[in-house]
Amino acid sequence: MSDKVWDTERLRVATEAGGIALWSWNVDTDRITMDERAFEIWGIPQKSDITFEELSARIHPPDLDMVREAFSSTRDIRGAWEIDFRILHGNEVRWVSARGRGDDQGIVDRIMYGVFLDVTFRKTAEEDRELVAREMNHRIKNLFSLASALASIASRSTVTKEAMFEDLTRRLRGLAAAHDLILAGTNDQRHAVVLEDLLKVLLQAYSFKNSSTENVSISAPEVMVGERSMTSIAMLIHELATNSAKYGALSADTGRLVLVCHEEGDEVKLVWNESGGPPPLEEARHTGFGSVMTDRVIKQIDGSITRNWTDQGLIVTLRMSKALLGV
Repeated sequence: MSDKVWDTERLRVATEAGGIALWSWNVDTDRITMDERAFEIWGIPQKSDITFEELSARIHPPDLDMVREAFSSTRDIRGAWEIDFRILHGNEVRWVSARGRGDDQGIVDRIMYGVFLDVTFRKTAEEDRELVAREMNHRIKNLFSLASALASIASRSTVTKEAMFEDLTRRLRGLAAAHDLILAGTNDQRHAVVLEDLLKVLLQAYSFKNSSTENVSISAPEVMVGERSMTSIAMLIHELATNSAKYGALSADTGRLVLVCHEEGDEVKLVWNESGGPPPLEEARHTGFGSVMTDRVIKQIDGSITRNWTDQGLIVTLRMSKALLGV
């Protein structure tokens, strides 16, 4: 009964259901034979056999040395082994898991057997979770710095403790409004807003309402920002404002931020110009997770970001697709 259940055809059905690709490796000739699914995973034309060097041409260059070293040492491993690595599949990067048994277990007529699995979905999910965890850690650290920075801003624009309390409360509410835009859920009903109005909401926590000189100036055309792009803009402006309150113009009495936007063909150009703040700290120039995050976010709206530290302060230029901005 068991032989009928696990005959060749039924085993094939089971491996196909599990997305399992089969390979064999002749340890003497170094020739590799693969089934049809394996060739599909690697994205190469099917042939009777193939060499490891031919497969190596498809391995993502940063992973190549690791795979070669790991694969060559599999025969010395006792028990099961597993190697995860990236391959180039056309214009895509995919993750492959190669699995087998070492210590020459399971070798038949000098041929070792194993499987390939396409684990791209799992690896992508792991990378996304890692990014979210790092971003959350980054935001928690920033909140402690922001609390101190906003208290300092409030103290500079008020003369009594009661006024400072009211001012700081207003700023914290403004910060909460900015976070609502960043972390809004998919079920929240948000509509398109004018770019200038959005920027004012995001920066209201940092402005000097009671000062004789306005420290935050915003100018933007009547460009609409759609609900999908709101989160991207909010994350970008929030990150820039956080750094400015910690190191830049928004951390000083004499600091000034001028934000100017205008349309250039199919793009919207936004220039973030700081002046009157402390000299740029070396720490602020370093590429940390905040910079990595903003570089990734700007790509979501088909844009670019450049940073220029001058003697007067930081100048950041954002370019965004007008079409994607309205989505």
